[in-house]
Amino acid sequence: MSSSRLALTLGAATLVLMGCSSISLEQPAPKADAAGGGNVRVVRSYDNSFDGEISGTPTPESRFAKVKIGMELEQVYKLIGEPDQLYNHTTGKNWIPFYFGADGQRIVTHYRGEGCLTYSAGGVFNGKKQLLRMDVDAAGQCYKP
Repeated sequence: MSSSRLALTLGAATLVLMGCSSISLEQPAPKADAAGGGNVRVVRSYDNSFDGEISGTPTPESRFAKVKIGMELEQVYKLIGEPDQLYNHTTGKNWIPFYFGADGQRIVTHYRGEGCLTYSAGGVFNGKKQLLRMDVDAAGQCYKP
């Protein structure tokens, strides 16, 4: 009985060591963007509270050039106007028992000729709808309700 327990312990230790050997300390390459074919950049929110993503680069005269990751939905509406289309959806976090975070739902807005803006839709204890992602995509491929 003790020899089988020893064999199981050694086998488990071997698996753990093999799993640790595959961990890389190198920075991952930028992700390819499905909508625009460009790269997705990770950027800090303007208040440094979280990381967001930007796909593509807005032109200096575009409405999206005025928007910053971390801005609230109402701020963006006042700054660049209301979107042409909007939809919201739940995320997988919505189904986690006792999850009270702000990312149980998302709001995706589409501005024709500009692209899409994705917001967290707030949560039980957090009513902020903050900009998480900007997709600069004039063709509108980013909007998929």
